[in-house]
Amino acid sequence: MAIPGWFTEDRFGMFIHWGLYALPARHEWVKNRERVTDEDYDRYFRHFEPDLFDPRAWARSAKRAGMKYMVLTTKHHDGFCLWDSKLTDYTSMNTPIGKDLVAEFVEAVRAEGLRVGFYHSLIDWHHPDFVIDGLHPRRDDPPEEIKRLNEGRDMARYRAYLHGQVEELLTGYGTIDYLFYDFSYKDDDHHDVWNGKGKEEWGSEELLALTRRLQPEIIVNDRLAIPGDLVTPEQYQPDKPMEADGQPVVWEACQTLNGSWGYDRDNLNVKPVDLLVRMLVDGVSKNGNMLLNVGPTGRGDFDATALATLEGIGAWMSRHHRSIYGAGPSPHRAPVDTRYTQRGNRLYLHLFTWPFGHVHLPDLAGKVEYAQFLHDASEIKYREIDPSIKAQNTGLGGQPPGTLTLTLPVARPDVAVPVVELFLRQDT
Repeated sequence: MAIPGWFTEDRFGMFIHWGLYALPARHEWVKNRERVTDEDYDRYFRHFEPDLFDPRAWARSAKRAGMKYMVLTTKHHDGFCLWDSKLTDYTSMNTPIGKDLVAEFVEAVRAEGLRVGFYHSLIDWHHPDFVIDGLHPRRDDPPEEIKRLNEGRDMARYRAYLHGQVEELLTGYGTIDYLFYDFSYKDDDHHDVWNGKGKEEWGSEELLALTRRLQPEIIVNDRLAIPGDLVTPEQYQPDKPMEADGQPVVWEACQTLNGSWGYDRDNLNVKPVDLLVRMLVDGVSKNGNMLLNVGPTGRGDFDATALATLEGIGAWMSRHHRSIYGAGPSPHRAPVDTRYTQRGNRLYLHLFTWPFGHVHLPDLAGKVEYAQFLHDASEIKYREIDPSIKAQNTGLGGQPPGTLTLTLPVARPDVAVPVVELFLRQDT
């Protein structure tokens, strides 16, 4: 399927990982990491009461940050469901909050004019038919105990449950723009897991067909162990535009504020605003999107660090979004420590480090009609220096033929990443 144009136009979205794991506040994989039994984990189910849950506030924060779409974890690996599923009692309806949280999320996101996405885990450590494997919280039980627990478990029954829940999500909430499945871990280069699960266990071909039949325009990622509409590098930045079999592919880097997806109270490894902006720009320069995660607290709100970070990104996006929305790679070669994005005849030079006085742009001599800072539309002077001129005292030497030299102020603009907007001549 040809991916809808909105995705590569919008470029920037918010990921939200939220569920019972917000209460222990020790990473969304806490049940796995600490080998927590269902009985012990149930205390979070009994005490899940996010009284500050306000999805309109979430959506407003995303919109102010310049994000155009939002993706919510409907169910993570622990199996807890944020909607009124008729296939299990393990839902938000049966916790103290007593609400269909997905329904409220969808309504709020649409009210702010943003697109709606769901994350849905293929894994379910709570379901009685999900066969224990090397990622399961019970993986370190004695072998005879694992064998006993797996007796009678039937992945065919679990597969029917998985497909049935996806059908609920894709028929109960109107148009869903994006579905992020997560994840397969069988016979691949990244996982060596006993009883690992992949496309056969999930019924991936049938599940993808169901997804497209119920939501024909939906975008689906690549984690069913069969090809999807885009690839999703996680927690790293690709070093070039991504390809599959030598052909360019649509891609989206999913990134966190601090290395955790769910709320992690004591994780202070927070990325600064300027780094996150550089990551966004770097992705767009390589024809990618960025899906930046926030993990709401157990009371249902964004913590102060997340809010401050989103506000900082939003301050930059409010003045520089022209270099992001609808932009992509440029055929021109950017100088060291910069990135180009381009939209039509507008070329955007993102200065990751601030030069002293000048920046030299290869092969752009005679191709630029006008230049300005994007944040305030103040003019940037430029010239072509004769390559034969030798540097002398305060005089610049010549640059290679075809080089355009910009003259910049000594003082760096007070923005996360300064951007120069270059208007290219139409006749070049």
